[in-house]
Amino acid sequence: MLEKVYTSNAPEAIGPYSQAIKCGNMLFTSGQIPINPATGNVEAEGITDQATQVMKNLAAVLAEAGTSFDKVVKTTCFLSDMADFVAFNAVYAEYFTSKPARSCVAVKTLPKNVLVEVEVIAEL
Repeated sequence: MLEKVYTSNAPEAIGPYSQAIKCGNMLFTSGQIPINPATGNVEAEGITDQATQVMKNLAAVLAEAGTSFDKVVKTTCFLSDMADFVAFNAVYAEYFTSKPARSCVAVKTLPKNVLVEVEVIAEL
């Protein structure tokens, strides 16, 4: 059975999707971008601040679902510029201390022209 996950502590979906879906004992999040959930706006500038906001958003979704960063088994990371890879990794490493499997790719553009988006798969 599929169960939608929603928290007001993470940004509202900006399209026809859920923040995350529980399926069995797994959680699949939608990509999180650096929207401040309190304002609905992208306020963070630069890759470090944007990556930090993304991690806060992911933390809120994970907590609402009853899991945490240490239960993440796979991440997919999207950067608008691979030149931000090292700075992004510095923030990423603070949150994903269990070192889950990961893909990280550069893309042409992201929603709202942000610099980073991250989605995760986690055990519940």
